[in-house]
Amino acid sequence: MVDNKRKIREEMKRRLSSLSILEHTQLSREIAQKVFELKEWEQAETIGITVAVHPEPETNFIIEQAWIEGKRVAVPKCIPSSKALDFRYIASFSELETVYFGLKEPVLTTELAPKEDLSLLIVPGLAFTRKGYRLGFGGGYYDRFLTDYKGNLFSLAFELQLMEHLPIEPHDIPVSKIITPNHVYSAEK
Repeated sequence: MVDNKRKIREEMKRRLSSLSILEHTQLSREIAQKVFELKEWEQAETIGITVAVHPEPETNFIIEQAWIEGKRVAVPKCIPSSKALDFRYIASFSELETVYFGLKEPVLTTELAPKEDLSLLIVPGLAFTRKGYRLGFGGGYYDRFLTDYKGNLFSLAFELQLMEHLPIEPHDIPVSKIITPNHVYSAEK
């Protein structure tokens, strides 16, 4: 299964690299617009979201809109020793630092965001099924974080990231919606 996941990750990175910068930006804006139309977005007071690294769908548009609407934004901070995530509130992009693999994470002086405060969590990934399963980047950080998360779970994806099947493991937790430029896929329960 590990070898199969590695091949899927390589294939998705290849597919994503086929998008031009212009296409990537335009499609990311279309995804963000779909997010803003959802009732879960409207009702959310606190958004948990990563600061995307190319070639993931851009998230800065979503973060900026959350601030405009008076929502709190919490960004994950990885704890490599335990492969855990902490979410921390940020009020501007200046509260971020660049860490390994070019990831942008909150500086440690930012306020910790309790898991139960995150009413909407946007989970990153490389590949997705329309039923809400995702293949992440391989660290397992979100798998551990999501075990007792109770809020709304979304993922953002370009259509080319969707697959019919992914290797699913017992600990995998599906997201409730996958938002693409063309569709909002609601996972079957």
